[in-house]
Amino acid sequence: MPTYNKLVRDKIPQIIEKTGKKFSTEFLNDQDYIKYLKEKSYEELDEYCTAESNGEAVEELADLLEIIHALAKHHGSSIEEVEAVRKEKAEKRGGFEEKIFLIEVKD
Repeated sequence: MPTYNKLVRDKIPQIIEKTGKKFSTEFLNDQDYIKYLKEKSYEELDEYCTAESNGEAVEELADLLEIIHALAKHHGSSIEEVEAVRKEKAEKRGGFEEKIFLIEVKD
């Protein structure tokens, strides 16, 4: 039986159960939850970086966005507040649409 030891989406146990397979889970405390959410964000970002099609890339971006929702909630915020901060930063500093690559800054 494979060992995963990772945070999974809420309905994964029911999905596994429907296949007739046996599994074990536990519920995390807040400290472990944030730790494994952060690990999951790296996993999903890596999967995005190795995506070979636009469809796969969008799928992984959706997974990252789900993690961002959970992280925002954990920090007492919401995705709407995160989006407001993103917009404010974009107004002050710009976004990444112009594809500017900074080489160096001299004093």
